[in-house]
Amino acid sequence: MSAVKYVFVTGGVTSSLGKGIISASLAKLLQARGYRVTIQKLDPYINVDPGTLNPYEHGECYVTNDGAETDLDLGHYERFLNTPTSRANNVTTGSIYQTVINKERHGEYLGKTVQVIPHITDEIKRRVQALGNTGDYEVVITEIGGTVGDIESLPFVESVRQMIWDMGSTNVAVVHLTLMPYLSATGELKTKPTQHSVKALLELGVQPDIVVCRSEKPITSDLKRKVALFCNLNVNAVIEALDAPTIYDVPIHMLKEQLDKVVLSKLKLPSKQEPELDHWKSFLGKLKNPVHEARIGLVGKYIELKDAYKSINEALIHAGVANECRIDMKWIHSSKISADNVENQLGDLDGVVVAPGFGDRGIEGKVEAIRYARENNLPFLGICLGMQCAVVEFARNVMGMKDAHSTEMNPSTKHGVIDIMDEQKHIKSKGGTMRLGEYPCHLVKGTRTAAVYGKTRVMERHRHRYELNNKFLKKMESAGLAASGIYQEKNLVEIIELKSHPWFIGVQFHPEYKSTVESPHPLFVRFVKAAVENRKG
Repeated sequence: MSAVKYVFVTGGVTSSLGKGIISASLAKLLQARGYRVTIQKLDPYINVDPGTLNPYEHGECYVTNDGAETDLDLGHYERFLNTPTSRANNVTTGSIYQTVINKERHGEYLGKTVQVIPHITDEIKRRVQALGNTGDYEVVITEIGGTVGDIESLPFVESVRQMIWDMGSTNVAVVHLTLMPYLSATGELKTKPTQHSVKALLELGVQPDIVVCRSEKPITSDLKRKVALFCNLNVNAVIEALDAPTIYDVPIHMLKEQLDKVVLSKLKLPSKQEPELDHWKSFLGKLKNPVHEARIGLVGKYIELKDAYKSINEALIHAGVANECRIDMKWIHSSKISADNVENQLGDLDGVVVAPGFGDRGIEGKVEAIRYARENNLPFLGICLGMQCAVVEFARNVMGMKDAHSTEMNPSTKHGVIDIMDEQKHIKSKGGTMRLGEYPCHLVKGTRTAAVYGKTRVMERHRHRYELNNKFLKKMESAGLAASGIYQEKNLVEIIELKSHPWFIGVQFHPEYKSTVESPHPLFVRFVKAAVENRKG
């Protein structure tokens, strides 16, 4: 008998139904019952990781402590469970094939013909079970990206079938998320798409144990019985997943539907205890009953797709709850900001975040937004490229270096206040070669940043190739821009702050990656507090 139990979450009918949120919610409920749980994402695309993908393609690229560039769903996993993920928590078809082909090149298959079955499926199963074999977890939940029936996902579904056969049906559970659409013309919910989706899964040899039906209308007991009948399920294994006001409502909805109990029953696991969700419910109460309000502008170049800044948006929600504040987000496209309209774009804000990114599109708009924030005492938080743009703006408009820029955008500038890191200068390959993952940062005593953290050493996650050029640092500090955080081993400036401003901080790292429901990030908490105070003022 397996010491570790495995749960697979698949999707049907359409993508973007919320498999990641269902996976995270189930994990949260099992964790609240006292189980040690982790969540893994299997992505069917052939990219080795999402690091080289345009955010318009797949949303933000999330980064783990160990430097893996991963799917954004890992952010949901961490925000819900308050537990770090790792490289092992995200697997792509590209990484699977890369591993198998490298083994073939090294002769590890002893001359055999390399095939999808067994070589690709064996590697998939090895990656899934790698988390279970660590001894750290009792339940491993694996979300399979895409939709059942996609050509790309076939090897993953086949691997699930094999794991059920290998390990026994009491050690593996399959949760299938589908859409139950509402036809307004007839005023009824339709079960046929769910039936077809389950049929497609059955044709691949996998019987789902639980079907979760995403719906905009309540699902009647008659409809649940109908789904159960046509999908070979017990009625209690048909779960209603109504559209929710926020993603943080979903664990509570799944608790009411007893998703966790049905999964535990299938896996022959004891309930242990009633779920301990007091903190979660307190968070929801404050989220829905704010005392204050703050209008925060997010200046970025990918704002048409909100998922491109998913972690920043969620970190602001966490910080808002910590301040009993409702965040009124204003999404501002940086390429549409100019000196002529910046007052109109930012004049109604209580605080502004300038987002990360790559490339020169929209850069001047970011610089203009930062100038406005600096000159008008508007609370400002710059992240990664946002911090670099703050350095450029300060050099141009305070220090008089009119051509100051990042050498990423203008290699010929005489004042390259942002320059490529030494170890990045000779790197040609793009995938996974940036400065990635968690690094220590020393905070300078007496600075605003040190006061925000309440300590002098922190660990934060990075994703960048360029840095503040130390050649200009002394002049900048003399002019009033303080380096308040340093990576001492390489003498890299990690944090800058403006001494004469009520709240003006830029960070080279990504604090949004470390913000969770239980542990909102202090930089975001204090930034929102400053925005609230600015509104009152």
